[in-house]
Amino acid sequence: MDPIDGVVLTPRGRRVAANAVTWQATRSGGPGGQHANTSDTAVTVSIDVAVAGLPDVVTERIIASVGPVVTASSSASRSQWRNRQLAWEAAMRRLDEAATPPAPPRARTRPSRGAREERLRDKRHSAERKQARRRPSTDE
Repeated sequence: MDPIDGVVLTPRGRRVAANAVTWQATRSGGPGGQHANTSDTAVTVSIDVAVAGLPDVVTERIIASVGPVVTASSSASRSQWRNRQLAWEAAMRRLDEAATPPAPPRARTRPSRGAREERLRDKRHSAERKQARRRPSTDE
């Protein structure tokens, strides 16, 4: 999370300009008594995709999937430091997921011989079960 030469790296190695990242600390909701009422421990991190310095293709992909700003919040911990870590990890995960191109559609393949045989065996079994439910024929 520490910027090196004004750049932060995502887990997948994407370089994001440090000036694209903004932090905001607010008071957490919920129980906690006096500590929660006086401490700004909830954290929100925002990454402006247009300023992040990502390649144009990646920027367009991210904007199309999550919008011009990637945000993540955390108020899971009583510690602001820990909430900063959790929010940062979530933001980087979202950024990487949005920047990853979608998988190509699966190529249709024929069912294997074993799969065809299993399907036919299941059909026969189902037909036999249904046949057994019927009343015996009285045509004789």
